[in-house]
Amino acid sequence: MMGILPFIADDFSVSISEAGHLISSYALGVCVGAPLMVAFMRTWRLKKIVVLLMCVYTIASVAMSLSPEYYTMLAMRFVAGLPHGAYFGVASIIADRLSNGKKSATAVAIMCSGMSVANLVGIPFGTYICQVASWRYIFGFSAMWGLATLLSIWRFIPSMEALPDVGARGQFRFLKSLAPWLLIAATLLGNGGIFCYFSYYAPLLTNHSGISVTLLPLMSVIAGAGMVIGNMTGGMLSDKIGAGHTGRLLQIIMFGSLLSIFLSSQIAWLSVLLMFITTFCLFGVGSPQQLLLLRFSRGGDLLAGCMVQLAFNFGNAVGAYLGGIPLTAGYSYNYTALPGVVMVSIGIICYVVFCHRYEKRAQYRCNRDYVK
Repeated sequence: MMGILPFIADDFSVSISEAGHLISSYALGVCVGAPLMVAFMRTWRLKKIVVLLMCVYTIASVAMSLSPEYYTMLAMRFVAGLPHGAYFGVASIIADRLSNGKKSATAVAIMCSGMSVANLVGIPFGTYICQVASWRYIFGFSAMWGLATLLSIWRFIPSMEALPDVGARGQFRFLKSLAPWLLIAATLLGNGGIFCYFSYYAPLLTNHSGISVTLLPLMSVIAGAGMVIGNMTGGMLSDKIGAGHTGRLLQIIMFGSLLSIFLSSQIAWLSVLLMFITTFCLFGVGSPQQLLLLRFSRGGDLLAGCMVQLAFNFGNAVGAYLGGIPLTAGYSYNYTALPGVVMVSIGIICYVVFCHRYEKRAQYRCNRDYVK
């Protein structure tokens, strides 16, 4: 959505900051969808869950491509977000089980690499389609790809037993510990901080850094490359030095990158480099956070699997909103990074506390042997 905001804003005759609410709407759908899944699908087999969730997303993609006006699109973005957190949560559990406890972070990273590779290919492709045709074709293509994904899940994902049912209340019991709250807060603040800036990276590059609009597809490729490389690096680094230490290191780099964007993004080449670094960190922390939360959620596996995506997307919603405030107040696009600097700095504190108190206990084990 970030790369095509100007096109949608123009088509619906709304401002860039209003179009940014389409990002927030999707993210809020993620936050609502995760607990709904725990309430209604906690006793289902894992494969059945991901099939249903992909069906919802596919139907919503069709509706988005046909949205006649802004508020319909806003509502359909919310619906499309409902399955997101649950889908990646359950998929993380599946990947962890298939790894049999060997290099679990890498296994989760490989699963998440589908999203990062999709960004590498899909973002520049979508930006190009907007320039030569219409943004509506993007969501039509997404619906077609959703059908292909359904067939792939049905054909290649093995059937797995449902998770032990501890009841709806039992799913939330792990939240009595401080460790998962530190991870949730670090995820929300770190990713939200990046999205203060990244939600508006396209107009920042063109209006502030002086990069031509015709180069936006190339900029999208660079951003997507950062996601792919960061995702795999984060998984491999976690298996070597620990997921908590990896998350802390990447959030420190986030802080430096966002501060540099605020101070120096008028320099075109530096602005592009910093964009790459921020997307590298954005996806680099994904698999460590996902796996750590699973490890500290005994009895609440299903909810914990969704929590990182919930925190990630709630952070995105907050970030997109906070990043838009300086624009509404009339400041230039580099000011979108400033709220992010504050958010990420607090996220670093959460990671420091987590690493001090819990990192030694976060041993990579089989999916059924979580840290107590």
